[in-house]
Amino acid sequence: MAALTLAGCASSTNASSSSASPSASAATNLCDAKVPSGSASDSVKVSGKVGDAATVSFKKGVTASNIQSTVVTKGSGQQLKSGDLVEFALTEYNAKTGAKNGAIGQTDGSLLPQQISADSVLGKVLGCATVGTRVVAVMPGTSASSSGSATTQASVDVIDVKSVVPTAAWGKAQPAEAGMPTVKLAANGEPTITVPKTAAPKTTKVAVLKKGDGATVHSGDTVLVQYTGVLWKDGKVFDSSWKNGSPASFATDKVVKGFGKALTGATVGSQVLVVIPPADGYGSTAQGSIPANSTLVFTIDILGVQHARG
Repeated sequence: MAALTLAGCASSTNASSSSASPSASAATNLCDAKVPSGSASDSVKVSGKVGDAATVSFKKGVTASNIQSTVVTKGSGQQLKSGDLVEFALTEYNAKTGAKNGAIGQTDGSLLPQQISADSVLGKVLGCATVGTRVVAVMPGTSASSSGSATTQASVDVIDVKSVVPTAAWGKAQPAEAGMPTVKLAANGEPTITVPKTAAPKTTKVAVLKKGDGATVHSGDTVLVQYTGVLWKDGKVFDSSWKNGSPASFATDKVVKGFGKALTGATVGSQVLVVIPPADGYGSTAQGSIPANSTLVFTIDILGVQHARG
């Protein structure tokens, strides 16, 4: 789709690298960030149920020099604030030809939630909208830059705010498994992992700490997660999205084998605990602060999934 900076995933990372810092300060007022409506966005007629693919009618060649955003339906749910993870649906049309570019986010597992800020395109289009709101935006096209960025066509986008996603797993707590590390959660969901003073397992072990009711993760899917990783030998934290400042996203087949095993078959909303021996981790190669031949322990909160296509 032409203007899908709106639907862009968060920066990819692996399970032992630092993720990006939050995109905006929580003090930024999203209400002030919203771009105004204008004659272009006001001229677009939108039909269909909020959350479903939208049908629009507009004069071909509709243009705006800057983004314009008009509220079509005002929702009655939670108001958005900077830093929220927003689940949304998008239907997009080519502004020049009137052709439908596509629709995404209407079904579970088709689009990752996106962190909203006053500096993001989504934040500027939605502002401090409430859950259940539908807006129509006219997006100017872009030209190729000297750095080689692609040209995009102007578009007419309909965005539906479906929900605000929690920043920690929300599933039902499950019984603890004997022999596994223990996990204590802070009020915000950040885990502290305590490793038992026993020999590390020789094979990857996965335990579900909370069972979510969302879409199932498959191999090759892209996930949005919170995670903490510690070393079995001393319990030292070597990486944490909580410490880095925001959830991270990555493809399940682009991480160490044991981490991918823990994600595959799990459901959105779940928290899983995985112990990864060197054979399913980094083996005999040191990785940053992770020594060679290390057994790794992760807690992973699965906040969203975008199924692989094709």
